[in-house]
Amino acid sequence: MNRQDLIAKVACDADITKKAANLALSSVLGGILAALEAGEKVSLVGFGTFSVKERSARVGVNPQTKAKINIPARKVPYFKAGKKLKEAVK
Repeated sequence: MNRQDLIAKVACDADITKKAANLALSSVLGGILAALEAGEKVSLVGFGTFSVKERSARVGVNPQTKAKINIPARKVPYFKAGKKLKEAVK
């Protein structure tokens, strides 16, 4: 399922136009993005939790040249699936 399929599903389920569904989806995704940028967690009960994790610096190896390279520390987005999502996928 891609973004357009999801918009069509939301529009059908909520009995709204695709334009309104697109606006709603954009608003939800924008809200999640803004919260993560601010370092906050976003918890959707039953679905999962979005958060930001810190990856520490490490040494990697270029597979072609076997040269060691330093990989700096950075923040990465993280998602932990909720109980209902885990059960639905089983």
